[in-house]
Amino acid sequence: MYRGVNNINLDAKGRLAIPTRYRELLTDHCNGHVVITIDIKERSLLIYPLPFWKDVERSVQALPSLDPVSREIQRLLIGYATDTQMDGNGRLLLSAPLREYAHLDRKAVLLGEANKLELWDEERWIAHRDAVLERQSELQMSDALRNLTL
Repeated sequence: MYRGVNNINLDAKGRLAIPTRYRELLTDHCNGHVVITIDIKERSLLIYPLPFWKDVERSVQALPSLDPVSREIQRLLIGYATDTQMDGNGRLLLSAPLREYAHLDRKAVLLGEANKLELWDEERWIAHRDAVLERQSELQMSDALRNLTL
């Protein structure tokens, strides 16, 4: 399971050094083979170990292609999906279109989210996090969340 928040830097070639605590997990789950795509609700990237991505991709492909919203989701999620192999130094190369979408330059934040990682530009992440915390009392919770005990 991928957990935690990590401040990281991208190098001049657009490579992301995966924190050591995630490298072994990525090697075990997928031999370092991941799929990186965009988050369709935020300007961030989603990094899936290949086996987890295959499940997501099947679900997205199963959406009705004649439904306009489903079709756009298919285009964006699968269209931007990029197969990437972690190199011997534990780095992932981010394509220019992915970096551009998420406004990634140098400083970034990598979030562990159970079966995937989420990558944000550092400034955008801080602004998003702070905005969510500020309006937390205004957000309406579903019944499932009301019954969740932390």
